[in-house]
Amino acid sequence: MHAIRRSDNAKRPRRWFTFAGAVLAILVGVAGARAASPADHLAASEVIAHHHHWYEFGVASWYGRFFQGKTTASGVPYDEHALTCAHRTLPLGSVLKVTNLRNHRSVVVTVNDRGPVPEDRIIDLSYAAAQALGFSERGLAPVKVELIGPSAEVAQLQSPADLPPAR
Repeated sequence: MHAIRRSDNAKRPRRWFTFAGAVLAILVGVAGARAASPADHLAASEVIAHHHHWYEFGVASWYGRFFQGKTTASGVPYDEHALTCAHRTLPLGSVLKVTNLRNHRSVVVTVNDRGPVPEDRIIDLSYAAAQALGFSERGLAPVKVELIGPSAEVAQLQSPADLPPAR
């Protein structure tokens, strides 16, 4: 039996395929590494953080005369004629823009209380805010609630008469 000898031409295609496969693997690996680069992820999250805008859609209600003068969660007595609201989770003192989705009227209110109690509502507005939005007679309205300022900015907007007395 004779040993079968391959010519150099027979080996070259195999090397060519091996070389092409290695180059392809490197290119795919580099492209994958580039797409998953931590620097890219950080840059994308920074952009998102700078453009983040908190809002929610739901049903608003209002509360008025029965609560007049009672202490709110912020310690300030409730005033049905002030532009305030109750929200379950936003920090007390947050400034919100509330828009009635039926008539597109908007009002800016400050969170000074916790609520609303009914789970199907997202915000309880003061009587004055409900009047400004045009739903004080109806009682409920579909709204968009947007966070436009944190509580630190509210401190500058309040007059000393609005603050609770020092103890």
